[in-house]
Amino acid sequence: MPEISIRKRPRTEAVVTQRKFFKKTARGKVVKVLRERYLRDDVACGMHSCTLCASSQDAVLPSSGSLDHPSFPSGHFVLPDTNIFLSQMDLMESPKFNPPTIILQTVMEEVRHRSLPLYNRLKALVKADDKNIWVFYNEYRSETAVIREEGESPNDRNDRGIRKATSWYNSHLSLARPPVRGQSRPPLPVVVLMSDDVANRQKAEKEGLSCVSVRKYVEGRKDSNGLLDLLAAAGSDNLDPTPAAAARQALYPDYLPTTTLLAGVKSGRLHQGHFNANQYNYLEGSVPVPGFEKPVLLVGREHMNRAVQGDVVAVEVFDEKDWKAPADEVVDQEATLKNDDADDSEEETDDDEALAEQKMLRAEAVKRAESSKQPTGRVVGIIKRNWRSYVCHIDSTSLTSTNPTSLSQQTVFATPVSRLLPRIRLRTRQAPALVGQKILVTIDRWERTSRYPEGHFVRALGKVQSKEAEQESLLLEFDVPYRPFGKAILDCLPVEGDNWVVPPKNPVDPNWKDREDLRDLIICSIDPPGCQDIDDALHARRLPNGNIEAGVHIADVSHFVHPDTPMDSEAAARGTTVYLVDKRIDMLPALLGTNLCSLRPHVERLAFSVIWELSPDAKIVDVRFTKSVIASKSAFTYEEAQIRKDDPGLSDELTESIRLLNDLARKLREQRMAAGALNLASPEVKIQLDSPESSDPVDVEQKELRETNSLVEEFMLLANISVARKIQETFPQTAVLRRHLPPPRTNFEKLQDILRRRKGMTLDVSSSGALAASLDKCVDPNEPAFNTLVRIMATRCMLSAEYFCSGSVARDTFGHYGLASPIYTHFTSPIRRYADVLAHRQLAAAIGYAPLHASLHSKSHVERVLEVVNKRHRMAQMASRASVEFYVGLALKARSSKATVIEDAYVIRAFRNGLGVFVSRLGIEGLVTFKHEIQFDADNYTITVPAGGQEITISVFDKVKVEVEVEQDKNTQRGRVVMALSQPIDSRSL
Repeated sequence: MPEISIRKRPRTEAVVTQRKFFKKTARGKVVKVLRERYLRDDVACGMHSCTLCASSQDAVLPSSGSLDHPSFPSGHFVLPDTNIFLSQMDLMESPKFNPPTIILQTVMEEVRHRSLPLYNRLKALVKADDKNIWVFYNEYRSETAVIREEGESPNDRNDRGIRKATSWYNSHLSLARPPVRGQSRPPLPVVVLMSDDVANRQKAEKEGLSCVSVRKYVEGRKDSNGLLDLLAAAGSDNLDPTPAAAARQALYPDYLPTTTLLAGVKSGRLHQGHFNANQYNYLEGSVPVPGFEKPVLLVGREHMNRAVQGDVVAVEVFDEKDWKAPADEVVDQEATLKNDDADDSEEETDDDEALAEQKMLRAEAVKRAESSKQPTGRVVGIIKRNWRSYVCHIDSTSLTSTNPTSLSQQTVFATPVSRLLPRIRLRTRQAPALVGQKILVTIDRWERTSRYPEGHFVRALGKVQSKEAEQESLLLEFDVPYRPFGKAILDCLPVEGDNWVVPPKNPVDPNWKDREDLRDLIICSIDPPGCQDIDDALHARRLPNGNIEAGVHIADVSHFVHPDTPMDSEAAARGTTVYLVDKRIDMLPALLGTNLCSLRPHVERLAFSVIWELSPDAKIVDVRFTKSVIASKSAFTYEEAQIRKDDPGLSDELTESIRLLNDLARKLREQRMAAGALNLASPEVKIQLDSPESSDPVDVEQKELRETNSLVEEFMLLANISVARKIQETFPQTAVLRRHLPPPRTNFEKLQDILRRRKGMTLDVSSSGALAASLDKCVDPNEPAFNTLVRIMATRCMLSAEYFCSGSVARDTFGHYGLASPIYTHFTSPIRRYADVLAHRQLAAAIGYAPLHASLHSKSHVERVLEVVNKRHRMAQMASRASVEFYVGLALKARSSKATVIEDAYVIRAFRNGLGVFVSRLGIEGLVTFKHEIQFDADNYTITVPAGGQEITISVFDKVKVEVEVEQDKNTQRGRVVMALSQPIDSRSL
């Protein structure tokens, strides 16, 4: 038996090996936390062929470092400090920037503490295959571990630890390569501390370390021209200031300190909410806050105070006598500020643009309606910035030189694709080459002396209006993760790959454990044309007792995607599959999504089944949940299933099953509607593509909804409701549910007023049932599309549905307003929604199939995951709509090149200088603007325009004809849909 010796650590080492800190518990109690750290002398340096490190076979750093920098001819390694990753992540991620890099554990932990999104990017950077990065655990190596000294700040302690690790690396290099007797010692590579902290660099220089600022390092590289544009303005320590920077007058008030903001919000003196820019008027914004039914209105740049779309802001609400109504005029930023100069616009206290804005605000103040005043205030601070990379175009008029060979730095305007964002000022040496390109720009700062935020160029996406650039820009604009699945994720897939099959039935086989064999049931799927990721299948059959058995069978994704694996983490980060017109960004690798989990016909598949016994009038008698093995008998499109159901000559088991399902679905729908469910509408169109290969749009048409669409919908709703009840009953604190809160009545005030004044109709919003009944009565016998239009407008008054953790909100807020259901979840689409995967795991535990993973017992963990999923779900919806709009634009451009495109449209909004119209056939909204003065009646939602000696009145809900074309902006090269009235008057003359 081997001899075991136990050594007791000397008490003198405790000061280095123990980490002590205090923290406050949820109940306010202060506790001391003592953490032991075990220091070692075998933490590897990460360099190839290191004679001192035992595990050098795992090393990724070349032994001689990088020889590409003139300042370090003998080779070098880069060791960045924390602020480099906090401010220069775009540079570090660039494939053009690839020096051998050492990242310290101290830096990783400090980045995690300062910014979780940046920490996630840093983790991805460390794993990137095209980077030479080594993470050195300096806090666990005895020579590099440091303790915080008395009176030393945590930041100073971390900086000292970074310098100590840099010093150790240089000493380690020297010891690993001792001189050979009789030979001159070759020059050694150097580990260079990269920091934008001047104080840290000064201390490093005193200690004899090589250190450099990021700008100086990049300027010294041979490929500096392409990299300098990636530098964030915040890190430009030797950047030339703009003229008269010190003497510039502040345009915006200072933000209050964070502690003051949080205290003000807590006391109710200030209000917190997300800033929303006005798409029609760039001089207005709003902030929905819990303290008021209507959003807080912000009028003018000064009161918006540098807030950007999506920022979490603190607002101060003015006295009620100072409240205002929203403007009823379209104010376009590009038109108003077209003559602004990118270089000089920082000195703008008396320029023409500023005076024009002030004049416009004064004119609007006179015209604002007294009757529609709402809380008005100003932004006094930013609680959380929503800055990220934005897709932009270079405004060609802001260039001072268009010489394509010029490498001089220019200050130019980048105009974001989104109309909700301000123009961004950036300095670049590539301006002439970037005109006509879509580019990615990140905002770095917004000084109170500057009208515009400052940012830096990240990368070019491609030529404007090229499909590849447009598609990538769309994914970036809506923050859709679209990188290929990495090796660690793909390694989680079954090793058999496409050859994986359900093994022969065997009770001891883990694939068959506690599963029901449902392969003999007549099961089929009904999906849109071309669907490859088939999540769900159905069956129905009559029982001997006269009742009906109906089943929904869902792909058993949780059998393949296990908690705490790289594939699970990636699915959680993606949140959902994103469907674009001509491609799909999958949440899971294609092997699962379109093969092993997809319930394809005539193939045995693992499923999770919900099976009901229903009475003939569709009342639930019993429900059970089981893991199963199924073999779908057919995969129908909605149209094929409809044709089969309606064919009187067919009476086979499959057809009868579809008819039985359809009869039950009709009764289920009647029950939902009687309970107060809403039948809302959204403008859905279908893009007809030339071919899958070319993906050129040929035409646009409205989607046709059939009975079989409703059949599938009703049973999916029933399954989701049944599962929600089960998991909430079993896990009352952590069940993954979905709710749709009742909208505030104030959301409907405008629509109610329009209907009353224009049509003499009332809209009762006292409950979902009352709203459903009054929507049914909004019918114009002369205009069949009127009811659909009202339903679309009512949908926009609703709040968005959201996922939530059952223990995080009050029980009486669980309900789904639109479905009139007291409880709801998502269970039926686990291939494309991560929330459904979580629901599957909880249901499996609820029926005793498998224990629930510890993370799903943690309320805080479930809340964090669902926060990401909610965001990804919203972004995916917006990306899908934007993709449709882009292809509608392409189809319109092709049509308008052959002939003038005239479409029927409905007026949905009236402005003092224009009309908002909705083209139902194309599913798009547009703006018709008038250059000349027209009569505007805000109270009655009408405009009156002169026409050949007489006057024509146009009102909201009126049907008009519009000429639609796609116009290319001369400055930004951005294509945009432009509309003009064709009937009852040609608006181009106005």
